[in-house]
Amino acid sequence: MSDAVAVDPFDWRRAASVRDGLLAEFNAADVLSSGDVAAARSLGALVGETADEVLLAVALAVRAPRFGHVFADLATVLSTITVEPESGVDVAALPWPALEPWLAAVAASPLVAVGDEAPDRLPLRLVGSALYLDRFWQQERALAVDLRALHAPAVSVDEAVLAGGLDRLFTDDAQRRAGETALRRRLSVIAGGPGTGKTTTVARIVALLLEQGVSLVALAAPTGKAAARLEEALHEAAGSMDVSAETRSALQGLSASTLHRLLGWRPGSRSRFRHGRENRLPHDVVIVDETSMVSLSMMAALAEAVRPGARLVLVGDPGQLTSVEAGAVLGDIVVSDALADGVVVLEKVHRYEAGIAELATAISAGDADTVLDLLLAGLEDVVWLDVDAAGAHVEELAEVRDVAVAAASGVVSSASAGDASGALRALESFRLLCAHRRGPHGAQTWMRVLEGWLAEGVAGFDPGAEWYVGRPLLVTENDYGLKLYNGDTGVVIDVGDDRVQAAFERGGEPVTFSPTRLGAVDTVYAMTIHKSQGSQFGTVAVVLPDADSAMLTRELLYTAVTRARERVVIVGDEAAVRAAATRSTGRSSGLASRL
Repeated sequence: MSDAVAVDPFDWRRAASVRDGLLAEFNAADVLSSGDVAAARSLGALVGETADEVLLAVALAVRAPRFGHVFADLATVLSTITVEPESGVDVAALPWPALEPWLAAVAASPLVAVGDEAPDRLPLRLVGSALYLDRFWQQERALAVDLRALHAPAVSVDEAVLAGGLDRLFTDDAQRRAGETALRRRLSVIAGGPGTGKTTTVARIVALLLEQGVSLVALAAPTGKAAARLEEALHEAAGSMDVSAETRSALQGLSASTLHRLLGWRPGSRSRFRHGRENRLPHDVVIVDETSMVSLSMMAALAEAVRPGARLVLVGDPGQLTSVEAGAVLGDIVVSDALADGVVVLEKVHRYEAGIAELATAISAGDADTVLDLLLAGLEDVVWLDVDAAGAHVEELAEVRDVAVAAASGVVSSASAGDASGALRALESFRLLCAHRRGPHGAQTWMRVLEGWLAEGVAGFDPGAEWYVGRPLLVTENDYGLKLYNGDTGVVIDVGDDRVQAAFERGGEPVTFSPTRLGAVDTVYAMTIHKSQGSQFGTVAVVLPDADSAMLTRELLYTAVTRARERVVIVGDEAAVRAAATRSTGRSSGLASRL
C-alpha cells in the first residue's frame, strides 16, 4: 500500500449546453441544470415569455425544491446559492439582474401571479421577493391553515385517569409535560435530540390515550426503517410499563407504517393519496416519528387528511438534517410563537457519553469555538484528526483504520461461525460516514479505502464472491414482503454445508433470508450521513469535505456526531470543522411566518 491514501479524482459532470443568453451562462456555471433550463423554456413557450431575466427567475424557482427550498428568494439568491467547489465557478461574477427591475419584470410576466391574495392560478407565484412554483405555494398556504386549525384544545379528558397515568408513567418533568400536552391539545410537538427519550415518551403517550378510551391510533414515519424502529421500540417499552394487561396487549398489537402507506399512496393518480380532505383518516390520533425528515408536500397531505377532532403528535429532532425534498416543516413549527404552547422540547440526555452530548449541544448552538475546544480537550469519547482526509497519509488515519479493522474482524469471525447476533452486533460497532456520495471525500471512495485496509488487516476477509461471508449489507429499496426497508443493514453469515444467509435484526432478534430473495442491496462499509439518519453505532468516524463544500452544514455535522453511542472520530481540518459548526442549511420557507 502506498504512503498516502489513494482516492479517485473528482468526476465532475459537465453542464449540458443550451443556446445562449442568461440561461446558457448559468447552465455553463452549473448553477442551473439542463432540466431547470428546459422547464423554464417550456413554461415561457406556453405564454410567449422570452425575457431573459424572467426565464432565469423561473429556472431558479424550478431549481429551488431540488435543494430543499420551498421558493427562490430573488433578493438573497446571489448570497445563498451554492455550487460545489470543484466547479471552480465564482457565483458572484455571474451576470445577476439588478433586484428591483428583476422583480418588476417577473411580476409583469403572464407566467406569474403576484401576492397571496391574487385569484389567478398561474404556474408561478411571487410573494414579496419569493418566487414559488404554484404547487409549493398552494401546499405551504394550505398547511399553515390546517396547522392553525389543529392548534386547538383536544376533546375533554378524564382528569382523574390522566392524573393517575401521568404519576404512574412519568418521572422526567419534561417528558411528563409532553405527555400532558399530547392529551390536552389536538396538535402537539415533542422535539429533542437523540437520547432524550422521545420514543419512550411516545410509548407512554399512547398508553395514556388508550387509558382514555382512544382506540384508533396510527403510528407512522417517513421511511419504512423509521416505522419499523418505532413499532419495535413501542412494543419493547410496553413490556416494562406500569399499565393494565389490556393496555399492554393493545400497545403490543399496534403496528407502524410509512406515511405513504398510511395515506394510501396511489402512484400515477391525479389524487396522489386515497386519504385527504374529502376522505379523512379514521384515526383518533396520528403519531409521526422522525418528523424532521418529512417534506412540505407530505406534511400538507397529512394535515389535510387528519379528521376534525383527532390529534396529531409530531416527534423529531429539529437539529437534524431535514427532508431531501423541499421544506423544513418541523423546524418551522418549533420556532413558531403561534404554536408554542403545543411544543415541548426534551433536553435531558439519557444516553451517550458526556463528551458526545456536549459536542452535539455546541454544534447545534453554532458555537464553533466551543466545538473546537471540545475537540482539543482530549476527551475519551471525542477524537479529532486535524487532517484533510483526501490527502492524509495512512499513519494519520490510524485511529480510523484500527477501529474499522477491529469491527470488521468481529463481523467476519462471528459470521464465519454462523453467529448472526454476534455478527450484527459487531456490524453496528462502527460506521464511517461521509457528507458526499462521490468524490475524494465521498462514501464510494472511502468504501474502497476501507476494503483495502480490511484486505490487509482482517483474517478471513475474502470479498471474491458476491455473497462473501461477513459482507455488510445496506437495503436501498423497501421490500414490504420481507419487511426490509431502505436503510436497514445486515450481514452475510455462513450456515454450513457451503450455504450462506443474509441476517438482519428484527425486534432485537436476528432473522435470516436466502440472498437470492433480496432485492436492492449494497455493500456498506461507509455511507452518507443522510443515509445514516435514524441509525446508531458504537463508534462513528466522520469524514468532512473541504470547508467550502455546499454540503457542509451544522445540521450535517450534528446528525453525524449524534449517530455515535460511545465514541466519535472527526476527520477534517480546522477550516472544515469551523465551517460546519457555523453554517446552517438555511432553507427558504415561508411556513413559520404564515403560522
